[in-house]
Amino acid sequence: MNEVVGSCDILFVCLDTLRYDVAKEEQERGNTPVLNRYGVWTACQAPGNFTYPSHHAMFSGFLPCELETRSILKRKNMLFFPKNIGLGKKGPEGAFVFEGGTFVEGLRRVGYRTCCVGGVAFFDKRSDIGRVFPNLFEESYWYPAFGCAVKESTTNQVDFILKKLENMGNSEKKQPIFLYLNVDAIHYPNAFYVEGEKHDSVKTHAAALRYVDKELGRLFEGWTRLRGKSFVICTSDHGTCYGEDGCEFHGINHPMVNTIPYKHFFIKSDDNLLAIQ
Repeated sequence: MNEVVGSCDILFVCLDTLRYDVAKEEQERGNTPVLNRYGVWTACQAPGNFTYPSHHAMFSGFLPCELETRSILKRKNMLFFPKNIGLGKKGPEGAFVFEGGTFVEGLRRVGYRTCCVGGVAFFDKRSDIGRVFPNLFEESYWYPAFGCAVKESTTNQVDFILKKLENMGNSEKKQPIFLYLNVDAIHYPNAFYVEGEKHDSVKTHAAALRYVDKELGRLFEGWTRLRGKSFVICTSDHGTCYGEDGCEFHGINHPMVNTIPYKHFFIKSDDNLLAIQ
């Protein structure tokens, strides 16, 4: 990660609420060609069982760890680690050891422009709690068109991001960017992604993921065309239940909530993502 930081842009794409089992099944069926291009999903432990605790952990450097991890001291491939926290003030090998309360602040301190494009209510800036995460960034954006109840929310987010990139001045283009994108289309409600469905289900959850995959193709193509090679962190923050063992939603501990997909990868301008449909 020390070779990544400073050498290229970093995108953190959170597919809010995405379950591992659904992500894996859609991957194996070939229904998510954009994400499939960048390797298979890793099954990981969610840092929290709903958005708020999970993001506090992730922004502090504690991204989802592999499902089989049994000790925090034996975590593999940590990307970020807070300076002066344990380990004799020495970070794990390969991790970017950051200064500040979050790695977002740490990236800003080494020259990154930090931006947030929100989705779920914890990023909407319409309440005190909805401003906590946006305030970690130099720039933060949320509009009603990005909200969970809008079927085209991811389309609207991607349109906004690409327009911002296209309108950058020459001096802005030279500064590396860290962008966090909270994709909320997979969060409830998602029944409208399957015609005629009235209730959210595993089926509509999967349909929402397929919609998001196509929009990520547009994002990655536009980003690399305008910005070049970039490093992408792509994960869920938690899963959700659709009646398993009598459980509904998330904010509870259940395997469907606690097991999430994760991957990281590079994107570059010759990926030809728009050819994958």
